[in-house]
Amino acid sequence: MKFRTPLMAAALALTLVATAGCAVTRGQETAGAYVDDTAITATVKSRMLEDKDVAGTSITVETLNGTVMLSGFAKGEHEKATAASIAKNVEGVKAVKNEITVRK
Repeated sequence: MKFRTPLMAAALALTLVATAGCAVTRGQETAGAYVDDTAITATVKSRMLEDKDVAGTSITVETLNGTVMLSGFAKGEHEKATAASIAKNVEGVKAVKNEITVRK
């Protein structure tokens, strides 16, 4: 039993290091930038889900180095523009690429 605890701690530490390393291989400069991008994505997504004019479940949000990319489907131009506006107003966002397709 005493051997399992250090073994589990080592496995957890290895997982954390490997996960942080993935951020660097994706073209990010630091693991801290990866954490910032994750926070931006979560904030944009939650604000979209709170907004009654945006179907947040139909829009995908991805962030890389402060640039947010929106993709998915919107019911109209107003919804597409509102989603972009929400993303632009989140702290830490440097740019927004709006690739949302309007369904007709």
